[in-house]
Amino acid sequence: MRFDPTPIAGVFAVSAEPHRDARGSFRRLWCRESFSRAGLEFLPVQSSLSTNHRRHTLRGLHWQAPPHEEQKLVRCARGAVWDVAVDLRPDQPTYLHWHAERLDAEGDRALFLPRGVAHGFLTLTDGAEVEYLIDTAHAPDGARGARWNDPAFAITWPSEPAVISDKDRSWPDHGCA
Repeated sequence: MRFDPTPIAGVFAVSAEPHRDARGSFRRLWCRESFSRAGLEFLPVQSSLSTNHRRHTLRGLHWQAPPHEEQKLVRCARGAVWDVAVDLRPDQPTYLHWHAERLDAEGDRALFLPRGVAHGFLTLTDGAEVEYLIDTAHAPDGARGARWNDPAFAITWPSEPAVISDKDRSWPDHGCA
């Protein structure tokens, strides 16, 4: 596994290194030892899958408030997505900065998000599926969010969302959640 740092401290693009032969390929998608060697203590306790019927479906921006903060490894299992991380840690020089990666099922990349970083994505294909490995059980009362077009973040999305939940559409600007 390869861990490429992004401009946001603690956010890594994680690449699986596939073994290919006549049968196809084999990839190790998570390995405790590899994460530990990269300085990341990440022990998933939950695996989740988001299915999305239509292209340009938007989910996010979401995070968990203390004491329910979570780390997650996000991978596109089917189709393609524009995956976004937003730094919400006021003590970091990249506070309110964002980083995006195109993740797709054919690629070998995932995005690792540390505690204090919001996450969202826009599907680029019909039928996109996003898999999450999460190190903390979900706590509904810790769920927080900000609007995808919050001016505090100024995220450049590849297109306007065509499908978005009422909840995600009505999150307040950051600082009001």
